[in-house]
Amino acid sequence: MASLQDQLMKAGLADEKKANAIKKEKHKQRKQQPKGTVQPNETQIRAQQSRAEKADRDRKLNLERQQAAERKAVQAQIRQLVQTNRLDRRGGETAYQFVHDKKIKKIYVDETMLDQLSRGRLAVVYINEAYELVAEGVARKIMDRDPTAVLVLHERQKDDEATDDPYADYEIPDDLMW
Repeated sequence: MASLQDQLMKAGLADEKKANAIKKEKHKQRKQQPKGTVQPNETQIRAQQSRAEKADRDRKLNLERQQAAERKAVQAQIRQLVQTNRLDRRGGETAYQFVHDKKIKKIYVDETMLDQLSRGRLAVVYINEAYELVAEGVARKIMDRDPTAVLVLHERQKDDEATDDPYADYEIPDDLMW
């Protein structure tokens, strides 16, 4: 079987001068290269580039998957903290209103919970499409993991009872709601 070059010359598509010039050029290129080095062809270069691109894409995809798994683990930790430490709000008759997603939301709590919420001892947490009440310490642990989960946590005052209250002498009516 003749080479492609011989076949093209027999068919009249290439002439001998061009074939000899191409041979000389290839010979010069081989002589100019140092010994032991192999000139990579275009297909090898392209294959190497595609492997590098694929490795980069795979690295990015793995990083995204890892971040998603970490977010899922954090959400599971928060859910567990809330489920084990939530306070029972059954029997609450007093409405406590707060803002969530630019909307006013309302939950019903009893009087002691309302007082503790206003003093910063309790917090409102949004998890599993529901609002739950948890203690301040638990709320701070949740805020360390995801600050958006805690909706209401008032700052605690150093002294809950004001000693120099100018209105301490006045009696507050029982039916007064703010």
